[in-house]
Amino acid sequence: MKPFVINKHGRLVFPANFLGELDFSVMEGLDQFTAVIGRDFEAKAPTGTDILARVEAGHYPGRFELLRDLGQNLFWVNRYAITMFDKRPTRWRDLAKGRSDVFLPVLTPWEDGERKVAAVKRAFRELPATWDAAAENTVFDLLFGVFSTKRHHATELPPIKPTVAEFLSQPGALTFVMPDHDPDYPVFTLEEILDVHEDVPELEALTRWAMVLHNQYPWDRARTELRGPGEIGGDDFVVAFHPRNRDVMAFIDRVRRSAGDGRKPAALASQSAPAQAVAPVAPYPPVRVREVFRIQPKLEALAIVRGEHICSNEDVIRNASFSWSPMSAAEISAKTGIDQRRYTSRQPEQLALAAVRAALAKSGRAAAEIGAVLVSTCTSNRLIPSIGCWLSGELGLLQTHASADLIAACAGLPYAMAEAVRQLQEVGRCCWSAWRSSPTRSAGSAPRG
Repeated sequence: MKPFVINKHGRLVFPANFLGELDFSVMEGLDQFTAVIGRDFEAKAPTGTDILARVEAGHYPGRFELLRDLGQNLFWVNRYAITMFDKRPTRWRDLAKGRSDVFLPVLTPWEDGERKVAAVKRAFRELPATWDAAAENTVFDLLFGVFSTKRHHATELPPIKPTVAEFLSQPGALTFVMPDHDPDYPVFTLEEILDVHEDVPELEALTRWAMVLHNQYPWDRARTELRGPGEIGGDDFVVAFHPRNRDVMAFIDRVRRSAGDGRKPAALASQSAPAQAVAPVAPYPPVRVREVFRIQPKLEALAIVRGEHICSNEDVIRNASFSWSPMSAAEISAKTGIDQRRYTSRQPEQLALAAVRAALAKSGRAAAEIGAVLVSTCTSNRLIPSIGCWLSGELGLLQTHASADLIAACAGLPYAMAEAVRQLQEVGRCCWSAWRSSPTRSAGSAPRG
């Protein structure tokens, strides 16, 4: 998924902030996964008991604070489902019972649930609107529609769900059961979620949260019960959990295999102990450019290419993640000194070309005077041809001594500068171009000897 999209209102939207998707291809084991869940879903989320205590203590000054706690709580309740599984209501008689890639959640009845639901409903009704009563009512209806029909306790949910066969082997296990299911139960499309617009940035973020959480329960929740294996009729519906993609299924297989034989996952077992740091045989002396090199380098021009999309602090709040601490746009500005940042839809090579052309124009040099093109970035989408070669072609260069990419993250700039100085000595030509990028910034230069 792209890191951002531009919605129909012309605003930046960052889907990763509210969809809760993780990259399971890099998850090596259950410990790593639960650490990520603890950081992103559990650290700041209140439990239902916490919300009840805050309501009874008069903790909430207005509706926004209560709505935010409800949203964080429900993302935490769905911490494993939203990251790993698609929920599909399925008729019991039609559900595969022996497959290893179909799972059923095992659930514990929610303790004191009716009291918590009643307290939240009463508190929202009595609290004053924070900004916009209509928008806050809309968010509450969506969140409370999930919270008020929650049937299970969420504190001890297992990350890896049992297969249907494993569920059937546990007589005391309980899962979601409903008498019927409407396959056209209304849910929000991704476009509808992306195109949300509220005048108050905080309410825009909350509305997206609420829509995502509503989509986690695409069935008539009021008629849902918790039942055991022997209490499910053939025409009853259960909520089958299917892995979101092959990476999730591969992760589940790794965890289950390692749990079965007591071994660590293969990715972890194969890692050797880190090598002990050793000093060089002789310390490397500094390179004294003024003393060593015949042709002295000189920066003739610098060029900066800025992203075309401005992201203000209000835009950051509109995209607030459920795992973030609450901050206003003014607080972000006061604490960071940043009022806006820029993003671009262009590829790194397009930024590079614009920067190089701008640097050439500033230096008064022609492309024919360039002897080498060195690109230093670790965000390139190109391998063959490299950005350096592609730039040479776009500039119309018939010949260069070198057109190459150097990949060294933040150290790339000094490495490229050092290589450019060396190129000057070998080629004996006066000009070269070097460019370095980060995901949101770019700069070009055209030094000469």
